Amino acid sequence: MAPTEQVEIETKYDVDQHAVLPALHELPGVAAVEQPVELHLEAVYFDTAGLDLARAKVTLRRRTGGEDDGWHVKLPISSGERLEIRHPLGRAARKVPIQVVRVVRVHVRDHELVPVVSLATRRIVHRLLDAEGEVLAEVSDDEVTSTVDGATESWREWEVELVNGSPDLLDAAAPSFLAAGASPASGPSKLARALGDRVPAPEQWELPAKPVTADLFHAYAEAQVQAIHLRDPEVRRDLPDSVHKMRVATRRLRSALATYRPVIEREAGDRIRAELKWLAGELGGARDAEVLREHFSTTVDSQPGELVMGRVAGAIDDHLRAAYKAARTQALEALECERYFRLLDTLDALLAQPPLTGDSPRKAAKQLPDLLKHDWKRMRKAVRRMEKADDTAERDHELHEVRKAAKRLRYAAESAEPVLGSEATELAKRAEQVQEVLGDHQDSVVARDLLRQLAVQVHLDGGNAFTFGRLHAAEELRGDKSRQEFLELWPSIHVG
Repeated sequence: MAPTEQVEIETKYDVDQHAVLPALHELPGVAAVEQPVELHLEAVYFDTAGLDLARAKVTLRRRTGGEDDGWHVKLPISSGERLEIRHPLGRAARKVPIQVVRVVRVHVRDHELVPVVSLATRRIVHRLLDAEGEVLAEVSDDEVTSTVDGATESWREWEVELVNGSPDLLDAAAPSFLAAGASPASGPSKLARALGDRVPAPEQWELPAKPVTADLFHAYAEAQVQAIHLRDPEVRRDLPDSVHKMRVATRRLRSALATYRPVIEREAGDRIRAELKWLAGELGGARDAEVLREHFSTTVDSQPGELVMGRVAGAIDDHLRAAYKAARTQALEALECERYFRLLDTLDALLAQPPLTGDSPRKAAKQLPDLLKHDWKRMRKAVRRMEKADDTAERDHELHEVRKAAKRLRYAAESAEPVLGSEATELAKRAEQVQEVLGDHQDSVVARDLLRQLAVQVHLDGGNAFTFGRLHAAEELRGDKSRQEFLELWPSIHVG
């Protein structure tokens, strides 16, 4: 059975043993309340010895006794919201199935998952219905007993979890529950309450009001590491655009390590950049196939029917489907290897203790313009090499280098926005325009290579390669148009 997903939106309350639920049928929009159902739930929560999941506010449990028996992973979304991923119960009881482990791999890496908490819950469920009989929410009255390291603790709590109702119902219910003697829950989950102060406190860092340059790097790097942690489970679940977003996070961080070389120890920074380049490369094949499939899904259909000779769209899609499948397999293998785990460890250390140079700290407001100008000059050099290119292939290569330089300038400007404000925002916007225009150009180059490859194969198989040639010419036109757009944009990109 395939895993299922749902967004869990709920409010929790702490109550004493004598509290009585309020009149649930009087809540706004509630037409009836079903007869209560009693459940006896048993749950075992798993984590690493260092409680890495709990620190990341992620829960992993094996639960029985309810209507949703199975392995459950809950990932935080926002306050009061979590994504719950459910896997079938299976036979394993003391060892977490590998398909479940992969969902939390970015946090646990290659550390062993062991039972850390057992919960026994006597639950009374009240389902709130609207006038059509639709379930709006479930109110659970829970008596909980936790066992941690042989010690037990008991408490009572109420949960209001939305099913098909509006979040407004949770807000409207709050006064009634508080008036009945409840108080907002002391923790976000039963697991958090059971573990108490055993969970290591997460590192708290904020950008100072008057930052030095290294502070700007820290803030930007932290955002990219968080993005990698967020996108990893999405890539594994094959969510749309997840590979692209994870790859962008690796590139942003790699770019920042280069831009901020004056404050980051170069040897250490370059080692991390090399590993980030490796990871982006492992993700790149899947992303390239994804982009080409999206492009060609409409391009062939736009051709006049009488000029489409043979099974053109199908041949292209078959090739790219196979390429995506192989590249995705490669990407998932990379996310399961020790090299990736150690990179994640390195990124944790980068945030905990950035490898700063021994130079005296400089105010970000004074140093950032120099860093931006350095990246702009790098882009200008690439433009000059493009202008001196001897042939089309060399020119295409140099335009790709200009695009990479534009991305680095854009990311640098974005990182400077907290200090330089609108000046940095405008520079980032213009660099992004160049990046997108030259992205179209590079996509046309890759598309031409693919079309030529497929045309040769069709010809060798005795087929008609006419339409592939026509598409190739269209891609050349797209590339020329993008190059011309860049030449018009380039004069607007300047620093200082």
